[in-house]
Amino acid sequence: MPVTMYHNPRCNTSRRTLALLREKGVEPTIIEYLKTPYTAAQLRQLLGQLKMPASKLVRKKEAAAAGIDPTALPEDALIEAMAKNPIIVERPIVVSGRKAALGRPPEAVLSVL
Repeated sequence: MPVTMYHNPRCNTSRRTLALLREKGVEPTIIEYLKTPYTAAQLRQLLGQLKMPASKLVRKKEAAAAGIDPTALPEDALIEAMAKNPIIVERPIVVSGRKAALGRPPEAVLSVL
């Protein structure tokens, strides 16, 4: 089954996750989401596959997330903010079929293979 990885090559955790997948013999289709940003529809689909609310997928440490309170914004507004500022989306996300996993820690993605 094809595997897709939403990847930020500048992120150590994302690089470690990619190395782990390759170690397991998986060569994913890589989407550098900062170059090819998510759409709101893609984020909604990923959140459904991840089985988590948008508030759990926000990187609060990013400067671009300043002023965004994930617990106070409605889900749709948060998804729109994430689509406009993809740097605030946690990474990496690995998708295989209908399953997705957030690679924090990297070993968490093995559950979707």
